[in-house]
Amino acid sequence: MNNNRRRHFRPRPQKNNFRRRNGPTNSNGVSNFNTNGNLNYGRNGSMSNPHNVEKAMQKFQQLAKDAQSSGDPVLAENYLQHADHYSRRLTELNERSKDNSSNEKNNISKENIAKDKSLNDIKTDQEVKK
Repeated sequence: MNNNRRRHFRPRPQKNNFRRRNGPTNSNGVSNFNTNGNLNYGRNGSMSNPHNVEKAMQKFQQLAKDAQSSGDPVLAENYLQHADHYSRRLTELNERSKDNSSNEKNNISKENIAKDKSLNDIKTDQEVKK
């Protein structure tokens, strides 16, 4: 056998029980997802976690400081714009969590009021029966 001979890759047939990475396709065989490379970034939930958004914002602020100190104002401005985007995203996430918590509190208080009212109705019904 000749060891200098180049071996060619022979792909295995794809099995149907494995998860496809390109997403579902329609009847024409065209993918329903945009395949521009940013797809995984949106799917992993990193933009919905306030801690990760805050870390990204701090990272870009530090990169802007480093670029400014090295004398590159254009790159520093670019990094500051990225940091500003993440700060706006963080503010949006914080407002959304505040709204959700206030809605939950309102729902809990409405449930408690309804329970109290039904208990009062039961008590009055029992008093009327006596």
